[in-house]
Amino acid sequence: MAKPKKPPILTLTPEQESEANHKIKRLMQERFDLDLGTFEAAEILELFTREIAPHYYNRAIFDAQALVKERFESLEIDLWALEK
Repeated sequence: MAKPKKPPILTLTPEQESEANHKIKRLMQERFDLDLGTFEAAEILELFTREIAPHYYNRAIFDAQALVKERFESLEIDLWALEK
């Protein structure tokens, strides 16, 4: 029985997807001397989108949370300085 596919955490516009497929095909040709078709490049992109992108997405969320927390702490300090 096939494992159900997870929904992608991000989606690309058709133009972005086409560009990503092109870059995958070019990388595989230049680095590994492999000629991938559009279907194979799309499969690699789908793997990255479903399995690897969530790690980068979650890291970005974590970094954004830390930045917002830091900014709010700074704002809180500034407000305390204004207190009379």
